[in-house]
Amino acid sequence: MLDLDLLNTLVCVVDEGSFTRAGDRVHRTQSTVSQQVRRLEEMVGRTLLLRDRTGNQVTATEHGELLAQYARRLIALSQEAQDALASDAWRTPIRIGVPEDFDAKRMASILSGFVRERPEARLETVAGMSADLHRKLSSGEIEIALVKREPGSGQCLASWPESLVWVRGREIEVPDESGEPIPLALFPQGCVYRLRAIRCLDQAQRSWRVAFGSHSLTGIQAAVASGLGITVLPTTAVLSEHSVCFDLPRLPPTELALIGAGGTMNATQSALVDFLREAVTI
Repeated sequence: MLDLDLLNTLVCVVDEGSFTRAGDRVHRTQSTVSQQVRRLEEMVGRTLLLRDRTGNQVTATEHGELLAQYARRLIALSQEAQDALASDAWRTPIRIGVPEDFDAKRMASILSGFVRERPEARLETVAGMSADLHRKLSSGEIEIALVKREPGSGQCLASWPESLVWVRGREIEVPDESGEPIPLALFPQGCVYRLRAIRCLDQAQRSWRVAFGSHSLTGIQAAVASGLGITVLPTTAVLSEHSVCFDLPRLPPTELALIGAGGTMNATQSALVDFLREAVTI
């Protein structure tokens, strides 16, 4: 196995063209530098440097130049490994929970923006319903979470109001009050959008039925676009294939909140919170 210390000495000699100047860089005497190069030559079985008669000027042989190229890469990789091990961001990943009913493409774009700013950060994203994310925070499985909730229902690191609308497919008509039950495409129980839809229809004494269910925002969007049902979505999740229904009960807003597990956050976690405060818009 090649010795990184010897390889570093070789690179310095090749760069400086002199044992003396190379010794200044590695804080060793000229004779020690010369001995290290000879040891390396013995290890690889090749002549790596050509010395003039005075010993003041040295040049790399073909094999010396080749080994110096590999040496630079090995030294750089070694330094990268040391930096990674010394970084809290790499040792301790940030585990962030994201709602199932949040736009995955949008979230990926936001988080990639943070990683571009903080390339040393290591993120682990966990998707789930907001109720599940609360439980994961309590159990220590994640440190930060974005959740959908009733406005003002607890402390948070940041919050954004969500305007909700009834959404249908472009070719779909909403049954009138005397007609068939309204077919609904809904998220699972515990979802605040589901609660809003059912509560508003019950208060308006409108009959309804569950026509489609999914954990996925993409699944709900596709079901509505294809005419399987009508749903409640934030205005940011309405697609071009959708139409907003204005003849159903008005929907009070919900809230997207950024919450933490409590306790002191490290520098990278705090940076992510600050980034999300600016990057998440409703």
